[in-house]
Amino acid sequence: MTASTILLLLLSLIIAGCLSFFQYLYKVKNKSNVYLFLTFLRFLSIFSILLLLINPIITTSKLEIIKTPLPIIVDNSSSISFLNAKEKATELAKKLTSNNAIQEKFEVQSYLFDTDFRQSDSMTFKGNQTNLDLVAKNLKSIYKNAFYPTVIITDGNQTSGNDYVYSFDENNKVYPLILGDTTKVFDLKINQLNVNRYAFLKNKFPVEVFLQYAGDKNVTANFSITQGNEVLHKESVSLSPSKKTAVVNVLLPANKVGLQIYKAKIESKESEKNTFNNIKNFAVEVIDQKTTVAIVSAINHPDIGVLKRAIESNLQHKVVLLKPNDVKSLEDYNVLILYQPTTAFKSVFEANKKANLNTFIITGTATDFAFLNQEQNKFVFKMSSQEEDYLADFDSQFNLFAVDNLGFENLPPLQNNYGSITSNGEVNILLSAKIRNIDTKAPLLSFTENQGKRAAYLFGENSWKWSLQSHIDNQSFEKYDVFINKIIQYLASNNAKKSLVVNHESFYNSGEAIEITAQYFNKNYDFDEKANLTIAVTNVKTKQTKNFDLLKGNNTYKVNLDGLLAGSYNFSVKELNSKTSYSGHFEILDFDIEKQFVNPDVQKMKQLAAQTKGKDFYPNQIDVLIKTLLENEEYKAVQKDVVTKSPLIDWKWLLVLIAVFLSTEWFVRKYNGML
Repeated sequence: MTASTILLLLLSLIIAGCLSFFQYLYKVKNKSNVYLFLTFLRFLSIFSILLLLINPIITTSKLEIIKTPLPIIVDNSSSISFLNAKEKATELAKKLTSNNAIQEKFEVQSYLFDTDFRQSDSMTFKGNQTNLDLVAKNLKSIYKNAFYPTVIITDGNQTSGNDYVYSFDENNKVYPLILGDTTKVFDLKINQLNVNRYAFLKNKFPVEVFLQYAGDKNVTANFSITQGNEVLHKESVSLSPSKKTAVVNVLLPANKVGLQIYKAKIESKESEKNTFNNIKNFAVEVIDQKTTVAIVSAINHPDIGVLKRAIESNLQHKVVLLKPNDVKSLEDYNVLILYQPTTAFKSVFEANKKANLNTFIITGTATDFAFLNQEQNKFVFKMSSQEEDYLADFDSQFNLFAVDNLGFENLPPLQNNYGSITSNGEVNILLSAKIRNIDTKAPLLSFTENQGKRAAYLFGENSWKWSLQSHIDNQSFEKYDVFINKIIQYLASNNAKKSLVVNHESFYNSGEAIEITAQYFNKNYDFDEKANLTIAVTNVKTKQTKNFDLLKGNNTYKVNLDGLLAGSYNFSVKELNSKTSYSGHFEILDFDIEKQFVNPDVQKMKQLAAQTKGKDFYPNQIDVLIKTLLENEEYKAVQKDVVTKSPLIDWKWLLVLIAVFLSTEWFVRKYNGML
């Protein structure tokens, strides 16, 4: 309290005393006890009010004992139960947290972890994942800049997250209590299986399988991949104490469109304690993405043969050559290439008004530009009969799709009629035209899009020379073929906007996060933040349906369907206001990653303890662990002087006392007839 505050308090005492004396005792002949009592009450009231006005800061000091925190963290994943260690885990946690000496020395705090990290409530040992890396991150956040030991009761078998050994703060000791039977038993295991999620119809897709063996004798195992009752692949694998791993590479045929489910299995004549890790189900979605391209031309030209070869270098593309008079319907095609259109193409343009195919128009010296002016409105052609050579100038800012510069500036020129080409509306130019190094600002290769319909325009013939020059420069047609196929891929994509867009996987593994996201757009194709989206999920086998609401996030709606059992599911997402809906299907594969272990990961636990200068323990060493914690002189309670400063105006009871003083004074005066 400052000197000025003390002076103000003394002045307040004098003022309160003088005012009280003046009112009740000055020139009063009969100074009875009542007057003295009233004087005292008035003094207290005035002094209390002045105290509030001065508002002195009250400083209090007290000593506190700050104990070292001791987080005790229990693995709540189902692998603990599978390894028959859940009773032991519960017993160890209770013995640590209830130990009086531990409680006296440490500030004990209990946590659980599986897929997430939380305060300990009740241990269920039903978690679908084990994430020790998450434990390390949360401890760093909770005990920032603190010095403390950590006890982790776990089997050390992590199934998600980064490598936890180096995630923990190396300055804070970790004491792992290792659960599970450490006795090595005979075990064959599919450790990892790598496969692409998608495959193309009539192609073969690779499967890479990593096998692991634990045992002390030579063994011949049978590895197989089946689909339903059909065996697709089978082979023998030799393993031994000196050869504990093997890699199997298989090419499987993709003969049916849709989601295909397979089973990989390894087995031998020997009996195993754990057979869950002998089988791994996996799925591949087979896509029929065959794109049929129709090239329509009334003339023969080397460009057509080169285009056909380049497009069909992609096995998913097929080219059909047509004369204009041969075109009756375009329903069997995905992309339409019109090579040097003339009036003979009239029926082709009429047919495409019904088919609404994306087009690639290539012009040249045989093109009827007056006819083109009638049949399309993206460009206006004012061309002469004079022929001209046009060089290409690559635009590096082009961003419709990723494309590399083939060295277009050095490629041979294309031939077209001389004149002006003016665009109407928005046009994306990939290559612009130059005449003998003079930039004409005119397009050479450009792209347009209108209400989801796409078109490409190449204003020049003799692109076969580009293919030949690219081969000379690179000893391969590959770069030119990729360039042409990117144009076809862009044209084959349907970019029509939908009001309800739903994103989901075709299959999930049991225990994985099953999240479905959706976006709903209004008539202006703006994201609608007031949409009301629901999802109905039906188990195909049991016909049981569950309904959920999709919650709005950042420009998306999403729902988490964790907890669904393995099986096949149909679902429907609906927007309740507009009645717009989307239907889909997904599979949940029967694969419990927590059942893949037969032993704790002792090596990782020892490595973690060594990294943090701690020590690993086993359940029968719990007393040794307690003794280690108690005898460690690094962890001492700290006596801290806690100083609290609070302004008097925060003391609400002073207002109550002022009210009591004034009320009592009024009551005494009233009672004695002094009002």
